[in-house]
Formats: sequence, C-alpha cells, structure tokens
Amino acid sequence: MKSILLIGLGRFGRHIAAELNQLDHQVMAVDNNEERVNAVLPFVTNAQIGDSTNEEFLSSLGIRNFDACIVAIGDNFQNFLETASLLKELGAKKVIARAATGVQEKFLLRNGADEVVYPEKQLAAWTAIRCTSEHILDYIDLDGDYSIFELAIPENWAGKTILQLDIRKKYGINILGIRENGKLHMDITPDTLLQRGTSILVLGHQKAVQKCFRI
Repeated sequence: MKSILLIGLGRFGRHIAAELNQLDHQVMAVDNNEERVNAVLPFVTNAQIGDSTNEEFLSSLGIRNFDACIVAIGDNFQNFLETASLLKELGAKKVIARAATGVQEKFLLRNGADEVVYPEKQLAAWTAIRCTSEHILDYIDLDGDYSIFELAIPENWAGKTILQLDIRKKYGINILGIRENGKLHMDITPDTLLQRGTSILVLGHQKAVQKCFRI
C-alpha cells in the first residue's frame, strides 16, 4: 500500500482516484472545486479544497510523506507547471504529471516532473496498433521498440506446443502467458499445448511480432 497525493479531480483525476482505490492505496485528493472534491470522497482516504499553486497550502499537506504526487490538472497549464515545480521544491519523492501535448511534456520534465503521462498520445498509439490486425487484443509499449502484445493464436497453431512453435528461436519472441476462458495462466512450459480460441501474451520487438503474426 502506498500513500498518493492526487491534485486535480477532473475526469482524468477521478478515474485515477477510482483505480487507486481498487488497488487499496491511500489517496489524498486535492482540487479547488468543492463539487469535484465531493465527487471523489467515496474513493479516497482524505480530500481537501485548495489552490495547488499556493506554496503555504501545499506545504501544509506534508508533501514529503507521500510516496508519489500525481498532478492531473487539465484546464490551466500555468497552474499545472507551477504545481509540479512547487511539489519538487517541497521535497516530493516522485512527481507524475499529465501532459496534453508534446510541448507540455517537455516543459513538465524540465520543471519538476519525474514522469509524464501523455494519455492522448498513448491512446493514439494503442488504437493504431490495435486496428492493424484482428489478432491483436491488447498492447503495451515498453520503450518504442519492444512491446507486450496479447494476440489471438493463428488457426494453424491450435494443437501445437510452445516447443513445437519455437517462436523464441525463430523470431526472438517470448511467450509470457496464455489466456483461456478469460483467465490468464503464467505457469507455462515448453510442453504447454495451445488450444483453439485461446490468446497468448508475448514480449518482443514490434517488427518481429508483426512478422511472426503477419500483422
């Protein structure tokens, strides 16, 4: 369990609060709008109404006590930038900020943010990859070259073992797990048999995955 400070409770911030709650993390939520603060009360440990660009207010929250600070302000980039910078000045261990453009991403990294989340860019990349093939069920980009894919197995793979397919040797792709009937199994061996209708979780270079699965 971690202690998280979440600043900004628009749609993005509310989704983060709900997800952190499901993961059993302790969340302190902050926004300058009372209505937005009230809306997240079921998902957070504590909440306060206040101006995150006010150094005195931020300092009163005990910034050093949080494992991470998430800045999800979406309507005023100047406030966003000032908040990220103040958090770092006040001793924040980790500042994660949301960017709406590439320029914002660069400014945030230069002014206090340790990590930047760029939802629109990430969603665009996911959508582009996802729509290139009906085999792709999910996709996680790791560093621009290597990715984790969940793919429906090709018809001619059914009834074969992982050893028989040997895609690690042929393409440098590692099979991490198999999903059957909605359940993910990670305890696989070379003798694991692939059944029709299952999907597999693989890790590899994007071009190698495209070649292997003819994407």
